[in-house]
Amino acid sequence: MWLVEPRASRRIPIRITPLIDVVFILLVFFMLTSRLLPVDHLELANNTSSRSPVPGEPLPELTVTANGQVQWQDLTLPLGDLLPELIAAGITEVNLGTRADTSLGAFTRTLSELAARGIDVHWKRSSAKTP
Repeated sequence: MWLVEPRASRRIPIRITPLIDVVFILLVFFMLTSRLLPVDHLELANNTSSRSPVPGEPLPELTVTANGQVQWQDLTLPLGDLLPELIAAGITEVNLGTRADTSLGAFTRTLSELAARGIDVHWKRSSAKTP
């Protein structure tokens, strides 16, 4: 004896809404936890551990001014005019600094041009404002 009549089997619909919620949660999770690196970045290696600890002649100090010119000793010249002077003096390594009002673009251009000419550049960040 049947108390309940058997029903005809029917398809159970798949509910998409919970699946979409899970996909969006995973998407947000991976977006927040992944680290996006810039495609083109400037890597400044300031590691001096390979240098000799023996004191020697100090490295020449170059300072990039706000208008993009470079100061070296008593000279203030555009970089194109200063490079032959540096090469003629036999300088292969310099310390590069900036004034407080120097733009990042001027610093980057100077750094790139010195490196392209084979001059090793060590940059220093100064918290004090220089005149």
